[in-house]
This record gives sequence, structure tokens and C-alpha cells, in this order.
Amino acid sequence: MTDMNDLNDTTAAPSLLAAHTHTHTPPHHDPADSPLGRVSAYRDTYAPELLYPIERQPKRDEIGVIGALPFMGCDLWTAYELSWLNLRGKPQVALAQFTVPCESPAIVESKSFKLYLNSFNMSRFESADVVRELLQRDLSAAFGQRVGVKVLSAYDFAAQRIEELDGVDLDRLDLDCDAYEPAPELLTAAFDEKPVTETLTSGLLKSNCLVTGQPDWGSVQIRYSGPQIDQAGLLRYLVSFRQHNEFHEQCVERIYMDVLTRCKPVQLQVYARYTRRGGLDINPWRTSHPATPPRNLRTARQ
Repeated sequence: MTDMNDLNDTTAAPSLLAAHTHTHTPPHHDPADSPLGRVSAYRDTYAPELLYPIERQPKRDEIGVIGALPFMGCDLWTAYELSWLNLRGKPQVALAQFTVPCESPAIVESKSFKLYLNSFNMSRFESADVVRELLQRDLSAAFGQRVGVKVLSAYDFAAQRIEELDGVDLDRLDLDCDAYEPAPELLTAAFDEKPVTETLTSGLLKSNCLVTGQPDWGSVQIRYSGPQIDQAGLLRYLVSFRQHNEFHEQCVERIYMDVLTRCKPVQLQVYARYTRRGGLDINPWRTSHPATPPRNLRTARQ
């Protein structure tokens, strides 16, 4: 596991992050009451009250996750449109990366996150460190657990890389698809054959926003050890999310639980990278065992 001495490092291991943080319960909000799909007045002065937490547990109840979590992990967010004014009024621009432990009691609705980030635009701050400290304080309160925050200045932009998910490409398969709502019955594995360890990927993941129905496009990587998963069935299963309405984090946890239940791997990791919307991308990662989180490197589509 990654050494977790610096909670500002977004590569920190989530299980250690959780162990060093205090959890509290954010206010309960219903997704239907969020800013999504509504005309919003964009505020350009610092307003942390814009953040809109949504409890994770109701959606976890739907997939049978009750009590102790059957996974560890985190949600890796990237903000591409962070800006503020220095004390002399000169605009500053930065990228920000956030690591949210999956143990947090809430997610934050992404439009509210964007509105909150926009509220920095005409506010004056002494330094990027002050901005980072505010981001960490406000987001930790909204998610209900301490969030890792890294702010990258314009001088760091050239070092940012594009990298595709590694693994065997399921999209090479030529097959028929006719299920467009999650169909876990498509998942099968060779229980009577020798176990394998492999990594499978697909760029055909698409789901829709739980509130607005707008499309969410993503790539997914599944690492596992255990009975060999039928690749054609897995690809059809991933395609079956195409008309499904759920937030990114919820889709990844549903995929994780369906693969775990149907294919019974000994170890399992599910990682998805979704294209950005409103200057934000969300990249959930769930694992059955302690492991170093993926590097927060964007794909070409992001």
C-alpha cells in the first residue's frame, strides 16, 4: 500500500486515507432536488454552500451492499477549470485532482461541484496553498470524510500525460448486442477450468445521468483473478448500461457487485474513466483487496 503521510497527494491509498480521517454525516439531499437540469445563477465569489451532497447508501441498498463494504477504493476527480485572483487581482489558473474515499457517506453532485469551483473565479486568495486548503476543508465536509487535494499550477501542465487503460481489448469482439439495461445474467465464468489472472478493458461503457438523462461516456478496466470470465458475455454486459440512469460511482459499484456475484473472482478491481462534463471528470475505482490506486492519468477522450 502507498505510504499515506501526505493527505494532499491524490495518489494516496484509500484504505489508509480512511483510517486517518474522521467521518461525519453530511446533510441528506435528494438527487431530484439538485442543481442538475436547472437554470443556475453562476456565482463568481467564494460560496462553499453550493456543494450538494447525496448519500451513497440508498443506491448501495439496491445492489445488496448493506453493512460492511465488500470493497475498498476511491473516486478520482479532476477539475480542469479552476481559477481565482491573486491579491493584486491577477487571474491564476490551475488543475486540481481530488481523491474521495469510497467509505465517505456521500458523493457530491457534479454540477454543484462545478458551481462551487466557479465561485472562486473573482475571489482573491494569497496563494495556491490557501486555495488548496479551502478546497480540502469544504469538500471533506461535503463528502463526509477527508478528501485528498492536489493543485497543479500552469507550470505543471506540460508534465500531464495521456494514457489509455491497459489490458485485453474486449471491443475487438464482433458480436450482437440487444440488451441496453443492466443484464447481469450475461456474465458467466469457467468454474470447472484452471483459474486465470487477467485484465480486460472496454471503451464502450455508456450510461446516463440519474437526473437529466444526459449521456455519460466512459472506459472501464476489470482486473481479476479466478474463474475465467467469458469475454463476449462481459462485453455485452457492459454495453447493457447504455440506457441505464445512474451516477458514475453507482455504475462502477453495480458492475463490481455483478461481476463478484456472478463470476466469483478471488480478487477483483473495477476502474472506470468517464469523459469530462463541465470541466470535471469522475473516475471511480473499487478493489476487493488492498492495492495502490491507479494513477490519475486521463485518456485521450477525457
